[in-house]
Amino acid sequence: MKIGVGALLLVGGMVFALPLAAQHQGPLPPPPQRADAAASAPPSPATPSVARREASSRVTSEPPDMPVDQLIRKFAEREAEFRKERDNFTYTQTVVIQTIDENGQPDGEYRLKSDILFTPAGKRYEKVIEAPTPTTQRIYLTQQDYDDIEKVWPLVLTVDDLPKYDVKYVGRERVDEIGTYVFDVAPKTLEKGQRYFQGRIWVEDKDLQIVKTTGISTGFKKKKEDSAYPHFETFRENIEGRYWFPTYTRA
Repeated sequence: MKIGVGALLLVGGMVFALPLAAQHQGPLPPPPQRADAAASAPPSPATPSVARREASSRVTSEPPDMPVDQLIRKFAEREAEFRKERDNFTYTQTVVIQTIDENGQPDGEYRLKSDILFTPAGKRYEKVIEAPTPTTQRIYLTQQDYDDIEKVWPLVLTVDDLPKYDVKYVGRERVDEIGTYVFDVAPKTLEKGQRYFQGRIWVEDKDLQIVKTTGISTGFKKKKEDSAYPHFETFRENIEGRYWFPTYTRA
């Protein structure tokens, strides 16, 4: 995200990725109508199946119920199952990025709303349904920003991804009455053309899937590069009783 020289601003970004349909799954409740990431917190969850930071407890040093290496392997396998299952869903995705002036008021906005659908042949594609002219003047979205929104913010950490990251067990924590294992995650090396996650994840202790992610997107940076990437939080919601889908991101 390129920031204009001398600009004093806050940048807020949100993603709503709400599964709309599967062969036996009806629509979820609609997302919040107002997207003001820098000035407001996410709405209270409608059910206890949504992980939210506001309901977090303190991280304890309690050990997991199995060896850490085995636990990491198991949750990565479950994440791989989830990634495959996610491809059976269509959903609506809304991206809103606002610039905030020194009085805390939005003074520019980028908005994109699209449906992720399937062709009759089964190929996934994106159909843009709302894309008003951006009014932001002090920031410029780059391809890296779009890649982060699509791939890093809704992090899925599978077995194939594990060799790229150091994953360290931190402890246990209850998040909105959900028992979780907490891990710190960081890339081992930064390769050109690749984007990575660096931060903390919360893994539900029964289903062994990520329910919350907080951190930054990172990658190989050129000298004198002036891009800035916001700290973000992504929350997942339990769908169909088996899988936790990313449904809300704020940055």
